[in-house]
Amino acid sequence: MPTPSQPAAGTSEETLSDAASPRRVVVIGGGPAAHRFVDAMTARALEGPGGAGRFEVTVLTEEAHLPYDRVALSKALLGDVDLTLGDAALWEAPGVDLRTGTRAVRIDTGARTVHAEDASGEPVAVPYDELVLATGSNAARLPIPGADRTYVYRTLEDVWFLRAEIGRLAETLGRTPVVAVIGGGLLGIEAAAGAQSLGAESVIIDGSPWPMNRQLDEGAGQALTRLIGAKGFTMHGGVFPSEVLLEKTEDGGAGAVTGVLMADERVIPADLVVVAIGVRPRDELVRDAVAASGEAGDAPGTQTDGAFELGPRGGVVIDEACATGAPNVWAIGEVASFGGMCLGLVAPANTMAEIVADRLHGGEATFPGFDTATKLKLSGVDVASFGDAFAEEPGALEIVYADPARGVYQKIVTTDDARTLLGGIFVGDASPYLSLRPLLGRELPAEPGAFLSASGGEAPETELPDDAILCSCNNVAAGALRDAVNGCGTCEGQDPVQDVAGLKACTRAGTQCGSCVPMIKKLLEAELQKSGVTVSKALCEHIPLSRQELFDNIRVLQLTSFEDIMSRYGSGAGCDICKPTIASILASQHSAYVLDAGRGALQDTNDRALANMQKDGTYSVVPRIPGGEITPEKLGVIASVAQKYGLYTKITGGQRIDMFGARLEQLPEIWGELIAAGMESGQAYGKSLRTVKSCVGSTWCRYGQQDSVGMAIQLELRYRGLRSPHKLKLGVSGCARECAEARGKDVGVIATADGWNLYVGGNGGATPAHAQLLAKDLDDTTLIRYIDRYFMYYIRTADRLQRTAHWQAELDGGIDHVREVVVEDSLGIADELEAAMAKHVDSYEDEWAATLADPERLRRFRSFVNAPDASDDSIVHVAERDQIRPATEREKVSLGATIPVRSVAVGQEA
Repeated sequence: MPTPSQPAAGTSEETLSDAASPRRVVVIGGGPAAHRFVDAMTARALEGPGGAGRFEVTVLTEEAHLPYDRVALSKALLGDVDLTLGDAALWEAPGVDLRTGTRAVRIDTGARTVHAEDASGEPVAVPYDELVLATGSNAARLPIPGADRTYVYRTLEDVWFLRAEIGRLAETLGRTPVVAVIGGGLLGIEAAAGAQSLGAESVIIDGSPWPMNRQLDEGAGQALTRLIGAKGFTMHGGVFPSEVLLEKTEDGGAGAVTGVLMADERVIPADLVVVAIGVRPRDELVRDAVAASGEAGDAPGTQTDGAFELGPRGGVVIDEACATGAPNVWAIGEVASFGGMCLGLVAPANTMAEIVADRLHGGEATFPGFDTATKLKLSGVDVASFGDAFAEEPGALEIVYADPARGVYQKIVTTDDARTLLGGIFVGDASPYLSLRPLLGRELPAEPGAFLSASGGEAPETELPDDAILCSCNNVAAGALRDAVNGCGTCEGQDPVQDVAGLKACTRAGTQCGSCVPMIKKLLEAELQKSGVTVSKALCEHIPLSRQELFDNIRVLQLTSFEDIMSRYGSGAGCDICKPTIASILASQHSAYVLDAGRGALQDTNDRALANMQKDGTYSVVPRIPGGEITPEKLGVIASVAQKYGLYTKITGGQRIDMFGARLEQLPEIWGELIAAGMESGQAYGKSLRTVKSCVGSTWCRYGQQDSVGMAIQLELRYRGLRSPHKLKLGVSGCARECAEARGKDVGVIATADGWNLYVGGNGGATPAHAQLLAKDLDDTTLIRYIDRYFMYYIRTADRLQRTAHWQAELDGGIDHVREVVVEDSLGIADELEAAMAKHVDSYEDEWAATLADPERLRRFRSFVNAPDASDDSIVHVAERDQIRPATEREKVSLGATIPVRSVAVGQEA
């Protein structure tokens, strides 16, 4: 280990004495640890301590990408997704130089230089004052015959290759390919789930008797095996593979993979083999430096003063300051060996990065050791492990609840007096993990059995101590969150934070894996209540109920009027929050004409006009074009209408044609011509279904696997007019190439060889979100049934103006909860939701057709109360004052009595 007498790197007299020159910090590696280090340095404004000048940070990374989230790597299997960590603007900050495609090949600690090769292969010498090793790790390989035909699951390129290869195999073989994943740990299970999501059959091979054996004991492992089996995986445990089998070609060479030969002579058929048996620290630069120095050879565990030391399991040894044995060289993340261990976990890597940044700025932060808490991110499989999960502490007690038939296992480990929490394991129901994890090493506020939720235990509501770590990824304590809520002043100009988004921005808590967000929300509400702030879910000042509560009451009592609703649940005359919300609820429940029975006064401007008002006071006209499919005859009608009324036309991203510039009194005439041609309202003005975008699918495209256009038309005609908390958009792609961008929609449908994959909760709003996989390989009937349930559940439970992505994220359990309700019918309301949608479909009526059929409804479309006939062109709109006045004789002559006049600027001369 580095000796205690060694000065902390970056604080030597030599470095601090030259305040005029920037201190050059070089980082080798471009993963999460490197990103967090640069983020921590820029957060300190890159200013050196004690007037020691500024830092310049240079990052050398082999990969061509900006640092990305490896924890979320499985998401890249399902489609193109941006995994970039944080704000990409970080890499454009002054003093930061990110060099992608640059591989470090040698470290010269004497000359303080990193020798590298740039993207073109040219040698580059990069001098440093401080060097940070963040080289991460490589996926381990198997030393068995045929290992060169296996693949790993470590980088974006690895994932992209597997995605393409599984697709190629399916096409070549004409059947479902079998993917064998060797390794039953976290990464192996996620790799198997990812392959399955791409349509492959997944097989897991593990030499241990049960999966995740480093995190779970035997009872938990058996429960997890049962859950994995229920997800459709085949598990082979307790026997190691001995060879990857290859078919023989005609010339005697090795052909395609056919399977895996096990040590007990079994053969497991497979078309593709993925190895996920762990990682090895990328310490080759250190090993080369040690070997070149001749001081310690390459024997691990040896060191000479001023030299690197290699850990017993690889990696470069660091002290509690994250300094290595070499002067001015630090190590963070998976390459750093502390206490004989190298771990590939986010939380310790982030902590190390913060410590080095602190040390370079003159601080004295120290590394407390590894936090080995683990939570499996596999849909439908709830697993968590933390602390002394195996009860290795002398005298430790294990309080266990097990239900093998359900695949549920819960264990809490405490000291021998059953008071202090030492660790725990949860499989099948990991809900206690969130509240217990911050209490590790502390006295439990109740009997341990109270925290075993699966056995019916009810833990008491308790307040976390200030120093309890609530967000382990970013090492954020409960006290820091409380300070932010109460106005700590940490963020310049920061008022007290009163929402979860503000807490994330101020403290970073919940910005990595997100599992702590429910606890953050709970703490926030408790602090607001203590400070006298009422945590209200009221819709507005007039209605004390939340939107969901109001919706349920209106539905159960079958209320149909605003006045009746306000007399029962509200006060006053209402406002621009509750009025349109109630109008939307009534419309979604009764499918009645939205402007009848006094509901017109509740709507906003767009809904009252059944058109979108534009910036100049005119309106847009958007006829529905289901699935983007339109006949030449209808195109001709649109062109004719646009020419006749002088409208600007624009093809939208939703595969429709917008016509802009119509006056209010012209809308009925325009719609009369469009409806006569067989078109209807596209409802671009309402919080309802907008469009269902599609590619051409199997009808025309040689890659199409299903009729995406036909499905898009069917969905658009089914859900047209469906009023909801926010606007809805759908997309249907005919294959995995995703030309319709379905995963950017509230509901996305992507064709597979076996049916349809259904994605939910995406959108392209102010905070774009990718939709998440809800179910796969569905037939047409099941697909529509699930979408019916999803939409109706969203409409009933979301807040006002809440998009599906945000609604889904805030549900307790997120996408898993949605899947339980929609697919598994956990609440027993599936039939009710389907019936509600069927009622909407049966009662749908085009709003503009209904308007044109009723003279009283047409009265709304006059520019003012005593307006003359729409054909009277003696009206001039004066844009500057936004007033209506008769045209002067001079204006009539100048503008032409037969030309409809939109506006005349004040002072206009003929």
